[in-house]
Amino acid sequence: MSDTHQVDVAIIGAGTAGMYAMREVLRAGKSFVLIDQGPLGTTCARVGCMPSKVALHAANLWAGRKQMAALGISGSEQLQIDYRQTWQALRTQRDQFADGAVNKARTIAGDRLIMGQARMLSATRISVATANGDQQVEAGRTIIATGSRPTRPQWLPGAEQGVITTDELFELEDLPPRIGVIGLGAVGLEMSLALARLGVQVTAAGTGQLGGAADPEIADAAEKRFSQEFDLWLGEPAKLEPSGKGWRLCAGQRSTEVDLVLAALGRQLNSDQLDLAAAGVTLDERQRPQINPHTLQAGDLPIFIVGDANADRALMHEAADEGAMAGFNACQPEPNQFRRKTPLAIAFSDPDLCTVGARYDQLDPAQILIGSAEGKSNGRARIIGGTDSLIRLYADKHSGKLLGASLLASAGEHLAHQLAWAIQRGETAQSLLEMPFYHPVIEEMLASALQDIAKHFAPDDRPLGIPG
Repeated sequence: MSDTHQVDVAIIGAGTAGMYAMREVLRAGKSFVLIDQGPLGTTCARVGCMPSKVALHAANLWAGRKQMAALGISGSEQLQIDYRQTWQALRTQRDQFADGAVNKARTIAGDRLIMGQARMLSATRISVATANGDQQVEAGRTIIATGSRPTRPQWLPGAEQGVITTDELFELEDLPPRIGVIGLGAVGLEMSLALARLGVQVTAAGTGQLGGAADPEIADAAEKRFSQEFDLWLGEPAKLEPSGKGWRLCAGQRSTEVDLVLAALGRQLNSDQLDLAAAGVTLDERQRPQINPHTLQAGDLPIFIVGDANADRALMHEAADEGAMAGFNACQPEPNQFRRKTPLAIAFSDPDLCTVGARYDQLDPAQILIGSAEGKSNGRARIIGGTDSLIRLYADKHSGKLLGASLLASAGEHLAHQLAWAIQRGETAQSLLEMPFYHPVIEEMLASALQDIAKHFAPDDRPLGIPG
């Protein structure tokens, strides 16, 4: 390829959003380049959702030995775990996921892949610093899908000093006996649980919503449940003080010594390295690009910003949707307005912590009905040890239409999907109760919570089989 490229579409970033955008551009038969500074492979596959789920799976297998004695299974106390082998097995599976993404990017893009750091010179011109010198790209439309990186505030020491982010966590050769975690969003919660269930002594501190739970009752239930597995410090900002070869983790009046610290303080947009201002992109007070969420377009510029790069819905399935939307729109004379799917967020914490549709703090308490159900009243939950489960459904008080939900539930990942589908289809509590519910299943908790809403409506408005 020459040092100057004139294309219909430039895609900056070969992660999930960028790959889905490229798919749509290929379908439209438009010319393009795919620009990435490396390493190739999606954030999800390399350092995010996939390796973290491998860690959680291994941890849950290991922690399950503690339940064996109650069922008459002896000898589990003789089992041993080799952290080096556990983490090596994790990396092997992680690499399989990541290599698949890398191979797909290289194969599909071919010689249209430019490896280098992109910088916007204008709304239509891009400079790419490659190993062989700068290359220039003139593009009719540009899709920015540069993703994000772990936040590392200035006060946070570096990895060489024993303070790591998820970018370094899965590269550890071994796990130390004591780990501190700063930040208790979904990532911090999942990794605290994985490490604790593997037998590491974990102390985790955070000031925000535990696992992103906005519903106070769900948040309280989650705190009570997970504080049984690791030291959970909520409400006070964490501080670090050097202590021997490790650190003293402090929060308020509490402190403890740890060998390693995992910082899970959110993610920072990689688009801050592109000089978006030079392209005319409007940024808010937090330097986040302003976009139309239904077109992904930045103002009236020929620029679309997707995935983590726009800081709107920083989740893999949303990045895929946004990439496809932007890729389609970049090939049209005028962008289409897309209906966004029902929001869905899951922390795979077992019991899973899930938020579906409208969050509790987005709703007017005077205009909703809340239906709830507890795991201790569900036969299946009692069998599998899910008595700590709690479901809260939010419905319009006038119609019973389902608006949102918050869950702390065994098999919550599946319940959350069912609820997301129901909300997107405009179902009411009454219409959902017309569906079959097998016995004994966790889904019967949904039926109980739905009945809690349906009882507020006149008998003629309820489906058959719902008691008065």
